[in-house]
Amino acid sequence: MKIALIAPPYPLEEIPSPPLGLTYIAAVCEKAGAKVVILDYIVRGYSEIKFMAELNAFGPDIVGTNSVTMNFNQAASILRTAKQANPGVITLMGGPHVSFDSEDSLTLYPEIDIIIMGEGEATLAELLGVIHDREAWHSVQGIAFRQKGRMITTGPRPFIQDLDTLPIPARRLLPMARYQALGYPVSIITSRGCPNQCIFCLGRRMVGQKVRFRSPGRIADEIEELISMGSSYINIADDLFTASKPRVRALCNEFLKRKLDVHWSAFSRVNTIDAETLTLMKNAGCHSVSFGIESGNPEMLKRVKKGITLDQARKASAACREAGIRGHASFMVGLPGETFETMKDSLALQKELEIESAYHFLSPFPGTEVREKIADYDLEILTNDWDEYNANRSIVRTSNLSPEDMDDFVRKAHGRVEKEWEALKKKYKEKTASPDEEMQVGGFYRMEMIFKLLSCDVIEENSAYPSDKTTALKLLCKKIAALTDLDQMFVEFNMNDLIAKGYILVTDSRGQTCFSWAHHVQ
Repeated sequence: MKIALIAPPYPLEEIPSPPLGLTYIAAVCEKAGAKVVILDYIVRGYSEIKFMAELNAFGPDIVGTNSVTMNFNQAASILRTAKQANPGVITLMGGPHVSFDSEDSLTLYPEIDIIIMGEGEATLAELLGVIHDREAWHSVQGIAFRQKGRMITTGPRPFIQDLDTLPIPARRLLPMARYQALGYPVSIITSRGCPNQCIFCLGRRMVGQKVRFRSPGRIADEIEELISMGSSYINIADDLFTASKPRVRALCNEFLKRKLDVHWSAFSRVNTIDAETLTLMKNAGCHSVSFGIESGNPEMLKRVKKGITLDQARKASAACREAGIRGHASFMVGLPGETFETMKDSLALQKELEIESAYHFLSPFPGTEVREKIADYDLEILTNDWDEYNANRSIVRTSNLSPEDMDDFVRKAHGRVEKEWEALKKKYKEKTASPDEEMQVGGFYRMEMIFKLLSCDVIEENSAYPSDKTTALKLLCKKIAALTDLDQMFVEFNMNDLIAKGYILVTDSRGQTCFSWAHHVQ
């Protein structure tokens, strides 16, 4: 059995990690005896022609993908193309969007054969055993499909209680060198589950209310494997890493015992953290903790069932400073009942906390309480165009605020930072920036250059030159400089660095100098 798993395009500026869920699924497929490829279009340019060529070269029996709401349309389009290439291929889709919008997804998108709902590993393992026996699909818990024009849902599957039974994600199938070139973290999970009830979040429904933990030893084993693959920057993607302080201590002590040379970040809550825990986390390699604070107005926090107080937010930010860990606060605009005054309260709290922060817009995803019980709230959803559900602009209104009001507030709130950034870039171009400022702005331009290399397949389309390495590299860098409007010396410096670190390979083939992306860097 051949299975092609597809990572659909996702904006690089959103700092995506290598697709963790897809690599778990790939490992499950391999354990079932399948031959598996992952076609990653996050860090490679996507086109239908390219995709069809890669499908035809592999010849899969099954094509699977996953998606969140904002890239669901793109994921569905990919499965449509797979069906055009081979009408007999079986298509699967998982992820939070289709898990909670399965009926519409199957009705409106006939290119999707089967939806895997919720936690997918055990469901897929069972499904693969009967995948070619359509009548047996009824016996597999946790899926939805069509049969004779009817939507069939087989009911929820119990959550996996022992997470140590999960295989180590098959990251070797990913083009990891491309993510490493970007400097993006690799995500891992140490637990699944979220005990909280925020009305705008899917976490509790997707992975359950009870928090289930992986063992510290199993997690450390996975991190050691990542280090051996050249990745030492990790994001712990748990919904709530600090759900249990004793467990955090056990995990940090395991990291320290093994002397893991790794830097990591995690998601927490302001009511589950203190300076002592943060200090231990820092000693074990943690450099950053993110909190969802959402609003500076106490009534808003109660309305959205956040379960925190403003005083807890103040104490958590102070604890980050005391421990020497970078704290990051996320605020949300467009919550039910939002007014000019509640937004001003958020701005006041943001300034008071004195930690990094950002504003995002409410996206009422399928499956969230705020969407399913919209009549209970002072909120109107303005679009069901899933492409707009990216949290970067307002798609709701309240009785007091238009989407333009919310957009304007966030633009002004971010305005000071943007002005400072533009001034910094000006200093960089005028060569009056300090060494630290040069590194900061230079890193930004390097990132933009790599974005272009990846999203436009620049290396692939300019891969061979009938000349020596030095001349060939200059010719390639000249093309990159023209594409990116960057100084050629800057491009040459960074290209030499990417080559020196092994992210880009240089080979000689029949008198030609050839450039290509590495797959992995050891």
